Amino acid sequence: MVRINIRIYLKNKIFIYYIEMNNYGLSEEQISNIIQSYNKRREYEKQRYNNIKDTDEFKMKNRARAKAHYETNKEKKLQKYQDNKEILNAKSTYRYYKNLDKLDFFKEKKSEKYELLKSINFI
Repeated sequence: MVRINIRIYLKNKIFIYYIEMNNYGLSEEQISNIIQSYNKRREYEKQRYNNIKDTDEFKMKNRARAKAHYETNKEKKLQKYQDNKEILNAKSTYRYYKNLDKLDFFKEKKSEKYELLKSINFI
């Protein structure tokens, strides 16, 4: 069985289908069948989700899954914010002075933050 990758790009609310045809030699009819089956499967999954999303069982399972994910990744999230603490603080300060139209003051008084933002191409 040959597996074909379908990538869907959303552009102006129109789905553009891109099928990798690396030496598969597919005809236009085969490509349209692949796209139709993909659309049917997506529609079925969408209807199924809309039918079960309001049930108590689904909500409980979803909450349990989300809580388990949060508990297992709590340290990673904390580490991410600790690593980016300095950058987030510099961005916040920059936005504050930008809203006040005092960017010259920011460049003078907060030169280390200005240089940091410049080094990461934020400015």
